[in-house]
Amino acid sequence: MIGELYAESLAGAEVDIEYEDGRREPLAAVRWLELIDGDEAMLSRCAGPTLDVGSGPGRLTVGLARRGVAVLGIDVTPHAVRLTRQAGGPALCGDVFGHVPGAGQWATALLADGNIGIGGDPPALLRRMRELVRPGGELIAEVGPPGEPSTAGRVRLRHGDVTGAWFRWAGVSVSDVPPLARESGFTVTDCREEAGRWFAYLRQECRTSADGATEGDGKGGDGAIEGWRRGGAGDAAARGLRRV
Repeated sequence: MIGELYAESLAGAEVDIEYEDGRREPLAAVRWLELIDGDEAMLSRCAGPTLDVGSGPGRLTVGLARRGVAVLGIDVTPHAVRLTRQAGGPALCGDVFGHVPGAGQWATALLADGNIGIGGDPPALLRRMRELVRPGGELIAEVGPPGEPSTAGRVRLRHGDVTGAWFRWAGVSVSDVPPLARESGFTVTDCREEAGRWFAYLRQECRTSADGATEGDGKGGDGAIEGWRRGGAGDAAARGLRRV
């Protein structure tokens, strides 16, 4: 039902996000069908292989693909993934906590549109992102403004009297990003506001092996994507992700 309500919102239906305390706010998923003000604060930083987590209908994935950047979107909603692929963006349907192609080799990962709240446990999500981004790689997360309380709880989608299942979600204020980053193995390099939206830029702390060499060769992300497109090695790496 969550996926169906999300698809209805993408089609223009008035679907709300409902909180446990009864508050509601419009999902308005149609806004994610095209690039919006502030997106350039993320897109301009993506030069190497980029993983778009919670990619939705794929505006960022498609935007990067059109710029010639190696990119892969991942989302749990089949309809959103179909829209991404129809628009020319490579995408897989699956969970970020599951098997992700090119794990540990992505130069950049995106958590746009508040997707740092996926799973309702930001520390756990950032630890997972650290596993996916290569040593020295960058994580860009869209967060709440300074002074806004960080939250965690359950939400669900509602369209009139029809509701989806409750699922866990979180909100993170930019004010709370530095301690969260340190706890998760990242260093905050910048936080900025663009077009009324706040972004935090986190650099993964490089891991070193026993002989002092930096782990990772920084090349696997491209290969994972190209292999997936060809149905070769990348496709094998994607086992456990549902193709749409």
